[in-house]
Amino acid sequence: MNVSVHKYIMGSTAVEISHSIESALREGRLTPGDPLPTVRALSQARRVSPATVASAYRTLRERGLLVAQGRRGTRISPRPPLYTRTRAPVPQNAVNLAAGNPDPALLPRLAPALKRLDPEPRLYAEELMLPQLLRLSRRGFERDGIPADTLAVVGGALDGIERVLGSHLRRGDRVALEDPAFSGVLDLLSALGLVAEPVAIDERGPLPGALETTLRRGAQALIVTPRAQNPTGAALDPARVRALGRVLRAYPEVLIIEDDHAGPVAGVPAYTLCDSSRARWAVVRSVSKSLGPDLRLAVLSGDAATVARVEGRQLLGIRWVSHLLQRLVVELWTERGMANRLKRAERSYSQRREALLAALGKHGIEARGRSGLNVWVPVPEEANVVSYLLECGWAVVAGERYRIESPPAIRITTATLEPSDAEPLAADLARALGPTGRTSEV
Repeated sequence: MNVSVHKYIMGSTAVEISHSIESALREGRLTPGDPLPTVRALSQARRVSPATVASAYRTLRERGLLVAQGRRGTRISPRPPLYTRTRAPVPQNAVNLAAGNPDPALLPRLAPALKRLDPEPRLYAEELMLPQLLRLSRRGFERDGIPADTLAVVGGALDGIERVLGSHLRRGDRVALEDPAFSGVLDLLSALGLVAEPVAIDERGPLPGALETTLRRGAQALIVTPRAQNPTGAALDPARVRALGRVLRAYPEVLIIEDDHAGPVAGVPAYTLCDSSRARWAVVRSVSKSLGPDLRLAVLSGDAATVARVEGRQLLGIRWVSHLLQRLVVELWTERGMANRLKRAERSYSQRREALLAALGKHGIEARGRSGLNVWVPVPEEANVVSYLLECGWAVVAGERYRIESPPAIRITTATLEPSDAEPLAADLARALGPTGRTSEV
């Protein structure tokens, strides 16, 4: 038995043992990937029955904190759904290219729209979704070729994804997922006890051959970001949609979830893998990147059964997304000049992203960022590059939190990066990588 791990596991009941493991994880004494004693070894050490230890482990597995890895034994989940440490704050003298936020200067001001709101009190048993919000959403979906017969309003993109997954899948089910993928989705799958099956991607989204392999292994669902993929900026195009469609036609029961989180500021048109011929599908569109992250609202279009299950589960919990938020989004969407404002934001994000890609290209640095707010830069080793850039005044994110099997990289959020800063950043990154393209020692 690993003595260093054993000393953190206390108690004589299943509840006490599971609580001690969770406490050690939360306090950083146990870390993701750490091995735990076998059931027999721990039961002997704690002088309890194997059934007691097995019950404790089972509870933690069901909550996504532990994973059973066959001959490798039981380990702390690589991505436990437990807040274990605070992310280091970005120094005041550094340019924050790590947060992944939109540019506040490009978001609409809320005060004018709020002043126009004078809603009557809403009560139980009234309409859960504003008809005007549904009409505007339906118009947007249909304009992009996405069926919009049945819609639901949810509390943001991840809320919608979680509700769709929960309506169809159970613990242990496999989900095909872009690799690299948004860390929030990876954490969500872990918390739900679902198994992420990586699908390699390029700048146009999932590779058809990689998706075929994953579906053949038994994946029951596919989560894909049709544009502004976080962290790589990948975006579907018509040719890739057709190629992926040919693969998916052989798996008609696979659930498809599209996370269109950037919407009108993504920088490229929307293309979809979903159509009314599929049995199970959903497209989630959030307003977070276009109107502001604090507006926790997204609209979900999907097949009738999926939408009904999402709404049914909502009724047992939050019941509805606040009508104040729904009315505010309608006010913003219909505000005079809003279409032009969103176009300006889209152009600004594209110019900033493309300026960095061009500067990196001049230094011979490979990078991806076809759409959205981020640029993905492969590197031989992440930690040293991130550290070196921070010393130079640039805060970026190591790619480890986004990767399953894909190689090392860093993510640079370009949402607030002025084009004039692209060349200095690229030059510093070139120095971090060194003359041979290898990571310099810091």
